[in-house]
Amino acid sequence: MGDRLPHGRSRPARHRLPLRRRDVMTGDGPARDPVAFIRAETRLIAPPHVPEIRLHLADEALDLWRRTEEELDQMGLPPPYWAFAWAGGQALARHVLDHPELVAGRRVLDFASGSGIVAIAAAMAGAASVTATDIDRFSLAAIALNAEANGVAVTPSGADVLAGGAAGHDVVLAGDVFYEKPMADRVEPFLRAAQASGALVLFGDPGRSYVPKSGVEAIATYEVPVTRALEDSEVKRTRVWRLLP
Repeated sequence: MGDRLPHGRSRPARHRLPLRRRDVMTGDGPARDPVAFIRAETRLIAPPHVPEIRLHLADEALDLWRRTEEELDQMGLPPPYWAFAWAGGQALARHVLDHPELVAGRRVLDFASGSGIVAIAAAMAGAASVTATDIDRFSLAAIALNAEANGVAVTPSGADVLAGGAAGHDVVLAGDVFYEKPMADRVEPFLRAAQASGALVLFGDPGRSYVPKSGVEAIATYEVPVTRALEDSEVKRTRVWRLLP
């Protein structure tokens, strides 16, 4: 997402942290163990639009964002997208739970999984198997923790599916992935290739700038409560889209 939030506003200015925070991150504490860091910096709570699911989420979105910018970037890590329940993911998870026939008995790939909310919804809806991919090792740890908290089986994977494709999966899900052009330019061909190979491809999007304009069909619309610090409103009208042949 670069230096901007998904809706285009600049991220807040950096602030130095109290020494106790820096000690936690630079010593032998939670920073060297993603699971310990996630447990220390989040609470297990239910996203407002998907109360059936509990996730390790940040209480103060911008506070954790600043800490991650100052500290985790030292290890070459991206911001903590895994710590927030983004609108696209909430809408897609809601749709999967309400329409379990979309994934029941099928092999599901959740692309750019973040917190794992969509993957967990697919597992709860009866998917035969669920693989959740992300490039952030903290996200992979969060996915595992969140799946365990919800009593479902999800396989976190750091594989580069944009390069390797989605072979072996019947359904490909993606929540909120069209927030910037470089990302969209890689994701859309990947999703279209998955659809061309026979997979059902669904994605959730709250009106990001680079969502595909053709070859898609809106199959549901939701009003999703979100964190005002991360979005331009407290509720985002979010659509679930199906990629067409």
